[in-house]
Amino acid sequence: MERRFDVRLEELLEDAVLDPRIPKGMLDRLEQFVEPFAARLTSSEQQEHVREYVAGLCSDVKRKNSEMIAYLHDQERHALQKFIGQSPWDDRPLIGELARQVGAELGESDGVLVFDPSGFKKQGKSSVGVARQWCGRLGKIDNCQVGVYLGYASRKEHALVDTRLYLNKEWAKDKKRRKKCGVPAAIRFRTRHALALEMLAEHGKALPHGWIAGDDEMGRSSAFRRDLRSLGERYLLAVPSNTLIRDLDASPPEYCGRGRRPQVPYVRMDRWCAALPESAWTTIDVRDGAKGPLVVQTVKTRVQAKTDRRRNGPEELLVVVREEQSDGTMKHDYHLSNAAPETPLAELTRVVKAEHRIEECLERAKGEAGLAQYQVRNWRGWHHHQTLSLLAAWFLTQEDMRGKKIHPGADGPPRSHHPGLVAQSRPRLRFSGLYRAAQHAGDAAERVCLRIPLEIT
Repeated sequence: MERRFDVRLEELLEDAVLDPRIPKGMLDRLEQFVEPFAARLTSSEQQEHVREYVAGLCSDVKRKNSEMIAYLHDQERHALQKFIGQSPWDDRPLIGELARQVGAELGESDGVLVFDPSGFKKQGKSSVGVARQWCGRLGKIDNCQVGVYLGYASRKEHALVDTRLYLNKEWAKDKKRRKKCGVPAAIRFRTRHALALEMLAEHGKALPHGWIAGDDEMGRSSAFRRDLRSLGERYLLAVPSNTLIRDLDASPPEYCGRGRRPQVPYVRMDRWCAALPESAWTTIDVRDGAKGPLVVQTVKTRVQAKTDRRRNGPEELLVVVREEQSDGTMKHDYHLSNAAPETPLAELTRVVKAEHRIEECLERAKGEAGLAQYQVRNWRGWHHHQTLSLLAAWFLTQEDMRGKKIHPGADGPPRSHHPGLVAQSRPRLRFSGLYRAAQHAGDAAERVCLRIPLEIT
């Protein structure tokens, strides 16, 4: 190993107050982690490319695409580019193994499946699925690709499990662009909600759960909520603040004795909420991992909401969670659920926060596992890169769980102990610099960790 690597590693270990054996342990765990996924591929060359690509996604390379990852491994770029963008290997068995692992390690009977569409801003019109459409990340309509993601959240941790690329109607019927981007003939237009239901059907049994959650793009569709009810699923979905509701727990106007008895009128959710007295709110302490306790206020009531066709919907539970912002204002999140009215507010609030945890998963995967840093335009390349990024994100989550067990902070008592980690505060490893491969004369398999940045929380 070159002297400069030794010096840099010693400096980082001294700053981090880590036992020198820990970085090597991480590299060993990374190699072991990849094996069950690589085994799902048929050729040894494909298996090696999976190892290289996932390692690159966990590295400190600035742009985590096939070209830069190839350079990281001192390789010519074309082989890895072909593996991601052209090679016809099936990514679904890898996703199946990921779902199995997440369910086995994080599974709880009241776990939460979260569906979250996420946009990737793009230039031009050539990339598969790109169109002017709503981009939640930007909060506006823009030129972007949109993937619908499935995440899993329990009291143990949270992780991303699967994704589907959304093709709007224009894309789905454009034969020329479909052919150019290699969209399979079987792929037809499906709404984002239909894509979510596909993932539920594929992974629901592998992921123990008692709840379905999602943002207001998912919850605004009364048809989606109806489909979940028909499947016997219990949901708590965010909805827009302008959703029209009738409070079924409120007293109707006085009956004058003639005609139909009056009913409580429909009002917007935000206006209903603004009329509440302060005494209606219940304060809930939500433990939020390393960030410590979080205090929110919650209220619930039985309501009837207008459907997509402006008809009267079934009885649902309205759950509003408000949280004070740094500027002193209150942020309100509105949700509809088919849960029993007697469901405790603390449980409802837990499910609301689970949805937020998956949003954090997406941001972390984009920032640390290269989820948004692909340079491919076709259908196959998009799904290959996304799949391997989800694997890298899952490895980083597993490593973070190890850190929490060693230094539990606000999460509870430790379940294991590592004598080599002696920092007073629990270090939360930011894994963007976990791994870098280097090949040296006489030992092509030797690997070295160049950076292990730590963040004391």
